[in-house]
Amino acid sequence: MLIRYFPTNTKYEFMRYRRVSFPLSAILSLLTVVLFFAVGMSFGIDFKGGTLIEMRAVNGMADVGSIRERAGALGFGSAEVQGFGDGREVSVRIELQPGGEQGQQMVVSRMRETFGNEYEFRRIEVVGPRVSGELVQSGTLGVILALLAILAYLWFRFEWQYAIGAVVATLHDIVLTIGFFAVTQIQFDMTSIAAILTIMGYSLNDTVVVYDRIRETMRKYKKVPVGVLLDQAINETLTRTIITGFSTALAVIALAVFGGEVLRGFSYTILFGLIVGTYSSVFIAAPILVYFGLREGAEIEAPAASAKAAAE
Repeated sequence: MLIRYFPTNTKYEFMRYRRVSFPLSAILSLLTVVLFFAVGMSFGIDFKGGTLIEMRAVNGMADVGSIRERAGALGFGSAEVQGFGDGREVSVRIELQPGGEQGQQMVVSRMRETFGNEYEFRRIEVVGPRVSGELVQSGTLGVILALLAILAYLWFRFEWQYAIGAVVATLHDIVLTIGFFAVTQIQFDMTSIAAILTIMGYSLNDTVVVYDRIRETMRKYKKVPVGVLLDQAINETLTRTIITGFSTALAVIALAVFGGEVLRGFSYTILFGLIVGTYSSVFIAAPILVYFGLREGAEIEAPAASAKAAAE
């Protein structure tokens, strides 16, 4: 006996919801822009500059609360302290200090004086303002180049309508992910750039699968209206989309639960991206093709009965 955990042969009319999904996505994107400028994001030392120190307790477990209080009392501003690993390891992030390199070395020296007897210093990383500015430029350039590569690849493999549709959906995912950082105030650093690029790859992969089925369906049925063909293609790939998203989410949830504080922000971002990427593939990337004249002269919508008759 075959047990099916996910629906097959569905006949959902996704194109009907584009009048809701498009305005909803536009509103959320606009809110993201407002939040970005009004609230901002919690940038890490990769972008602001500062000092990162990783320590391991010599005896027993690391006391995160005590470290935060004692590091904050050194006069270098608030210290971000996170435990990770087996509970004996901790990372301390201190914001960029005035005085150039001497100012940052003072942070390291005072930290050694305060914690040197209780903790082993495993890693010390100082990021200056010039380096942080270069990292901002490199991260932004990486995302832009990835988008251009996506556009060129899809234009070559499919048609211009598909390329623009995929880029719009990917930009949608990036904007909402930035909004996620602005709302949650999860620290935004180079790991976050990696998370955004991962989300782009996942969303693009899902979109290409849907687009490939749309192209096959349009070649097979010449007289069926475009809207009905898009619904059919999405329904035929829906099971694959659900299974892929569900299995990936299980792995990310495990990473969030057992990966420690260091990987938690990355995991939450990926989990959010899985939801947004799946949503955009179904409700943004596919429906937007209707407005690009994918099949000139074809109807946009038609009853299911007439579509079935046309297919036969």
